[in-house]
Amino acid sequence: MTPHLPELPFGLHPFGPETDWTYENGALTARAGARQDRFVPPGGESLDPTSDAPRLLGAAPRGDFQLLARVKVGFAAAFDAGVLYLHVGEREWAKLCLELSPDRPTICTVVTRGHSDDTNSFVVDGDTTWLRLSRTGNAFAFHASADGEKWTFVRVFTLGGPEQAAEASIGFLVQSPTGEGCEATFDRITFRPTGLADLRDGT
Repeated sequence: MTPHLPELPFGLHPFGPETDWTYENGALTARAGARQDRFVPPGGESLDPTSDAPRLLGAAPRGDFQLLARVKVGFAAAFDAGVLYLHVGEREWAKLCLELSPDRPTICTVVTRGHSDDTNSFVVDGDTTWLRLSRTGNAFAFHASADGEKWTFVRVFTLGGPEQAAEASIGFLVQSPTGEGCEATFDRITFRPTGLADLRDGT
């Protein structure tokens, strides 16, 4: 059963490998299976159809927005992660991750345009942090926060053409590329129908 999140003004649908997405008392939880990941190695020839991870996505309303959530990850193996996910096409998508990379919890980002890049931003304390995905105009931005109040700029980028960006799907992903599985929980989920005036001022 696909959960309904009252915090979001759009429905969500599962993609990728099957898993149970559960929603209870404001918390969304799911578990990735062994060696599930959505990543196209930069040196690879094409998207490996076996490279996938459970995703729960919905079509974002047109216009500027912010999607925020606090994520807690049950780290067990390298690159286990809970993710805010952005999708504009089969070969164009992006991830903002709280990831064990490879042995310390780290804010990591991936932007895929046919092939994936992979960037580590900074280490965080513990297994929980806040993540934010936003769109302002045709640009997307990633931020992270220890408390959900003061935000650290991570990345700004474009993905797809203007029409693809306007019709983006957004949501959640769980991965366990090297391990036997990983559980992640997203709570304090918030959607704001506004963009960000300044990406780097901490708001």
